[in-house]
Parts: sequence; structure tokens; C-alpha cells
Amino acid sequence: GPASAGLIRSARRLRLRKHRQTDGRLLAEGPQAIREALRASCVEQLLATAAAARRHRQLVAQGWWETDERTLADLADTVCPSGLLALCRWAPARLCDILGPAVPSPRLVLVGAAMRDPGNAGTVIRCADAFGADAVILAGDSVDPANSKAVRASAGSLFHLPVVSPASLSEAATQLRAAGLLVLAADGAGSADLADLAASGALARPLAWLMGNEAWGLPGAERDYADQVVRIPMWGQAESLNLAAAAAVCLYASAAAQRRQPSRLTEPL
Repeated sequence: GPASAGLIRSARRLRLRKHRQTDGRLLAEGPQAIREALRASCVEQLLATAAAARRHRQLVAQGWWETDERTLADLADTVCPSGLLALCRWAPARLCDILGPAVPSPRLVLVGAAMRDPGNAGTVIRCADAFGADAVILAGDSVDPANSKAVRASAGSLFHLPVVSPASLSEAATQLRAAGLLVLAADGAGSADLADLAASGALARPLAWLMGNEAWGLPGAERDYADQVVRIPMWGQAESLNLAAAAAVCLYASAAAQRRQPSRLTEPL
């Protein structure tokens, strides 16, 4: 049947961070994000246009509410809306959820410090999911991972692994280190070389990657939270890497090392 005015109001509320936090819900737009939310049993209500419902019969099989393209485009805040929008239960994890005494020791964690761009945040979550990271921590003044653009960029990965937000960078670094993880900061001015660390087997131990802000990187005070500052060697002419691309490179190198040399996980650098 048609979506009620109350349901539309509920969806509109979730465009604001304060309401997402108080409600413990978010908006997921598009078939991929909604497919993963359904698999995670997070979907509460599904809004769709009649045309989208016909195109995605499996996604709407459990029930949906019809609305028009203009309303969905307004709610989804996207240039090319898919005609599908879900109200989903979701709340960020806490540090104690991923680093508590009852939790198996994580081996690979990505920490974003003041990550402001929602597209980058979502892509980083997607990369962390792809390379088998145990969690993502968005520290400091980072974007809300439940932001609709971040959810869309994560392509459903937001529903696959714990995302801690918000978190204190100092507390996160302290607790990661206490849990036995090496904290490495990725920065172009790093004294260590990622390729050298990968070749030596040093990346095979449990570790956390600390990534800086898109515009100004990692200030000295934030680099001080890391055990070592690592640069990604670049052999072409590009001046730097996009934040999400740098995160992908670091996560891949670490995940590959951990799977290649599991016996060396506890060796120091």
C-alpha cells in the first residue's frame, strides 16, 4: 500500500545525525545496501516506487510501501535515486565491543582520525570489509558513518563489521595497544616504508592503521599516538593518494601478510 505521512516523516527525521543517534536507525538507499541490510535483518520499513518494486522483486518480497520518485529523491539525497529506500536499525559499536576481554583479539583495525568526507568514510569501511578487517574506528571529529552518502559508499559493508563512532583517538590508540596491536600511522612523511615492512614480514602481527584527514593528513600530535609512521612508496608521478586509496593499500598489504605468515603474528618490528 501507499506509504503513510508518518512513515515519510520518520524517514525524513533520519536525514539528521541527532535523530539517527537517538532513534538507532539510518536510511539505506539503493539495491546493494538494502540487500545487505536485509541479510543482516536490519530493515524495518522499505519504501519503493512501483517501477523499482517491479525491477527488484526479491528485495521487496517481504513487504514494501509505495511512494513516488520525487519523495524518494528528496529522502535519499542523491542525484540518481534507485527508487528504493530502507529504514534500518543500526547503531555504532563501542570500543569495549571490539576490544573487551570477552572478545577474541582483533588482528586488523582501521582508525580514521577526523575523516570528514562521507564518501571516503563509506569507501574505507567497504575496503576494511573486503580485506577482512575486524573493525573500523572513526575517531575525533569524523563524519557520522550512518550519513546517507557514507552508507551508500559502503555498499552494504556497514552492516558486515563493527564501526565504532564517535571515539576518542587517544583512548582508541591506548586500548588498541593494550589489546596487543601495533599502531601504525600512514603518512607521506613516514620514516618506514610500507613495501619494506611487507617484505620483512613485520606486517604479519596484529596491527591497527591510523589514517589522517583528507585535507591536512595527520598532524604531529596525532602521529604521536602511533608506534611508527609509515609511508606508501609511489613510483609514478602522482603527488599523493586519495585517503580511501591509501587505506586500501595499507589494509591489503597487512591482510596479505597476516595470511601469508601467520606464525609471525607476535614478532616485534
